[in-house]
Amino acid sequence: MDHDWHDPDWISAAHSWVREHLDAPATGPVEEVRSRPWSVTHRVPTVAGPRWFKANTTDCRYEAALAGALARRMPDRVLVPLAVDVARGWLLTPDAGPTLRDALSHGGGEARTARWAEMLRAYAALQRDATPLADDLLSLGVPDHRPDVLPEQLATLLADPDVRAGLGPARHAAVSAVAPAFAEWCAELAASGVPATVQHDDLTDANVFAGPPYRFFDWGDAGVAHPFGSLLVALSFAGHTLGAAPGAPELIRLRDAYLSAWPGDPAALRRAATLAGRVSRVSRAMSWRRALRGAARPVSGGVATAVTDWLAELTEPDVV
Repeated sequence: MDHDWHDPDWISAAHSWVREHLDAPATGPVEEVRSRPWSVTHRVPTVAGPRWFKANTTDCRYEAALAGALARRMPDRVLVPLAVDVARGWLLTPDAGPTLRDALSHGGGEARTARWAEMLRAYAALQRDATPLADDLLSLGVPDHRPDVLPEQLATLLADPDVRAGLGPARHAAVSAVAPAFAEWCAELAASGVPATVQHDDLTDANVFAGPPYRFFDWGDAGVAHPFGSLLVALSFAGHTLGAAPGAPELIRLRDAYLSAWPGDPAALRRAATLAGRVSRVSRAMSWRRALRGAARPVSGGVATAVTDWLAELTEPDVV
């Protein structure tokens, strides 16, 4: 394990750092509110409202540097940290109010779809404006999931004995059979003319504050990649909440709302969105591999099979 979130020395150091960087007097003790194998979150009550401390395990530590870089570039569209410790992967952030999920908790299907469309347009604009940061983000340790490196990452995963065992013979053979086509999809996507930028890779209505304006946060799965890969999780999750199957009109509407923020031939953009949804299943598998490697607590349940489950999705139909 990389960390022990309950080690007294670690807790003491973390809480000292928090108190040093608070922007308002605390009104109570710092308390753990969520612990996962890859991260831990503590809540700090203050006279100005709650403050939030987050720490990640080593392979996800880059989130702190990424959050800081995005805040400097676009402070009106992301959650701006109060403090960042890049070396230790620590973040201290304010409370930004209800998330989009909170705001939609009592809304109907049409209202939910409209707000999702609005959010996706805002997110696409963020990605476009972050394009000049791509090389800088890679230098900060943000994972590289650009289309030209994904085939090698797929090969690495398939060669991993743990992944092979988790897939089992039948699924391993099925995913391996897709590998040549996967390389072709990546090459076509790389030639699409849409530049690499930050790609959240876990974009849902729980990772954006309702605003206005929408403020995006929780970048622990993110990478530098083809931007349209964000649609994989976003549309999959939207389909779940809306009761919409892959290819449903609601999901097409959301895809088109997102793509409306990008210049280019609409048919070419739609083709790129389909390809990005396919190949980003590998970036999702790599993200889970980082999250579970050196986990700070035992891994169990569906989380334990997340890497292989995402790889197995390569043989499944497109979301859009």
